[in-house]
Amino acid sequence: MTQTRLLIIDDDPDYVDGIKSILEKADYEVDVAYNPKDGFKALETGKYDLLLLDIMMGRGAEGVMVARKINKDPVLRETPVLIITGVREQIAFLFPGQPVHPRFLPTDELLEKPVDPNLLLEKVEALLKEAKAKKAE
Repeated sequence: MTQTRLLIIDDDPDYVDGIKSILEKADYEVDVAYNPKDGFKALETGKYDLLLLDIMMGRGAEGVMVARKINKDPVLRETPVLIITGVREQIAFLFPGQPVHPRFLPTDELLEKPVDPNLLLEKVEALLKEAKAKKAE
C-alpha cells in the first residue's frame, strides 16, 4: 500500500516542523512549501491526498488565493484542503454559519493555531476518509 501524501503550505518554518513531525509519526508522507508559489507548483507536479494550508503568508491572506486557485482547477479541486490559521477573527464571518457565498473560501475544514496534535490527526483522517468515499461513488 502506498503512503498517504500530504502537502503543507505555510511560511513559518518552526510551526511547519512541529506539524510535519506529528504527521510523519502518524505514518504520512509530508512535503512542505514555505510560500504559495512553491506550494502551487508542488500541487501541480505531485499527487497529494490532502493539503494543509496557512492563510496568512507573504503580504497578507495569500492562502486564500491558493485555495481559490485550487477550486478553479478541475483536477486540484478534488484535493481536500485543511486550513490551519491564527486569524480566525479576520474570517470569523465564515465560521460558524454560512459564508456570504458557499465557496468564498473553498476549504473542507478549519483549525486554529496552535493546533492540538490529536485534533490535527483526527481532522486529517476524517478528510482523507471523506475524499476516499467521494472517489468511490
